[in-house]
Amino acid sequence: MTGILCLDKPKDMTSFLAVRRVRGILGLKKAGHTGTLDPMATGVLPIALSGATRFISLLPTHKKAYEARVELGKTTDTLDITGTVRSESAVSVSPEEIKAAALSFLGEIDQLPPMYSAKLKDGVRLYDLARQGVEIERETQRVTIYDLEVFDITDTEFSMRVTCSAGTYIRTLADDIGQKLGCGAILTALRRIEANGFTLSQSVTLEELEKLRDENRLDECILPLTACLESYPAITVTEAQAVRFHNGGELLKNRLKDFSGEGYFRVYAPNGDFLGLGESLAENENLLVKRVYVGEE
Repeated sequence: MTGILCLDKPKDMTSFLAVRRVRGILGLKKAGHTGTLDPMATGVLPIALSGATRFISLLPTHKKAYEARVELGKTTDTLDITGTVRSESAVSVSPEEIKAAALSFLGEIDQLPPMYSAKLKDGVRLYDLARQGVEIERETQRVTIYDLEVFDITDTEFSMRVTCSAGTYIRTLADDIGQKLGCGAILTALRRIEANGFTLSQSVTLEELEKLRDENRLDECILPLTACLESYPAITVTEAQAVRFHNGGELLKNRLKDFSGEGYFRVYAPNGDFLGLGESLAENENLLVKRVYVGEE
């Protein structure tokens, strides 16, 4: 029961509660998501199970993709439909103007994290401050919009499909588009269609997960941890080196077969078992043990 489960998170459920539901269905002590998804959002929520939770912070950064519905002529404190309305304006923009405004955000942009977000500031979640009526200054962060498609446009609404870097807030993007159009905008629906290299086709709902559990078919939805780590180079070590690595011992690089480079490496035993991640630093002659894979916890 160790690996990655891609959950199709339901609407109006926090990521924390979604993980707790998965943990209960599978009877696990440990599970954790790889990145928060807003309660109102649905879609791909990768969840690390058991021993895979030790690798969450080491997962490679991947692009993420979303489908969103945006309403023009309104702003809220949360930048989406769940918040308190701050302003309402008449909407008089053409489809061409909407597309032009949205596409102006393609590429690298500086984005201000919303107050209603899980981002930490001095050890406190921004949404905890926002719920107390406190708004603080935040630093902008550089994100990238790789692709953006606008479709299904009406007089006051439109949909967009966005591929972006990790850390991008689609609510903020909608708000920025509304500001550029001069009428304001809020997010009314959000569905994540790709995260950590996984897509909706690899995701299951909570109901589907329960059915697969009852039918003893969980192997159909739980992916191996290494499926998330494939962008790291792989090396195979000797039996003696495998024992040493598993026990937390560093390995001399010049004794590793066909080894070169820096960064993280997937380390495998001669029989193909995944041992964990090693780290190669230019200034160190050893392959360091970054994380040992221990299976179920």
